[in-house]
Amino acid sequence: MKRNDYITWDEYFMGVSKLSGMRSKDPSTQVGACIVSNDNKILSMGYNGFPLGCSDDEFPWEREGEGLDSKYPYVTHSELNAILNYRGGSLEGAKIYVSLFPCNECAKAIIQSGIKTVVYDCDKYADSDPVKASKRMFDAAGVQYYRYESTGRKVELEL
Repeated sequence: MKRNDYITWDEYFMGVSKLSGMRSKDPSTQVGACIVSNDNKILSMGYNGFPLGCSDDEFPWEREGEGLDSKYPYVTHSELNAILNYRGGSLEGAKIYVSLFPCNECAKAIIQSGIKTVVYDCDKYADSDPVKASKRMFDAAGVQYYRYESTGRKVELEL
C-alpha cells in the first residue's frame, strides 16, 4: 500500500522555489522561482542575484543609495533568471512558482515567454505600482495567478 503523506505538486514546486531563493546572497530579500511544464516537469529555476561575471563582492547589495550605489540597477530577479536559464526552447503554457509576486518588469518577461500561470507565496508589495501593473498586464494577457495555499507542513533537510 502506498503512503498517503507525500507532498502535493504545489508543495513540491513552491518548496523548490523557496530552496532556490536560499541561493541568493541578497541580505534583505531572497526570492526563488521554479518553472514547470504542464506534465509537472521542472524546466528551470532562478533566484535574485547579479548577472554572470558581475561579482557579488564588488557590486552593492544596499537597498538605499543614490543611483548606482544601490542593488536595484544590477540585480536580476528570480523570475527573469529562471526564464533566461531555460535552454529547452519554448515555455508556452508553462507555470511559474515564485516566492514573491512578480514586479512589472518580470511580468513582461513572463507574458512574453508564454508562461500562462503564476503561483506566488507572498504578495507583500500588493499596494505598489509595479505589482498593480503586473496584475493589470497578467489580466490583459490572460495569465492566471493565484496564491499558494500553505499547508503548514514543515520539511527538514540535512544538507
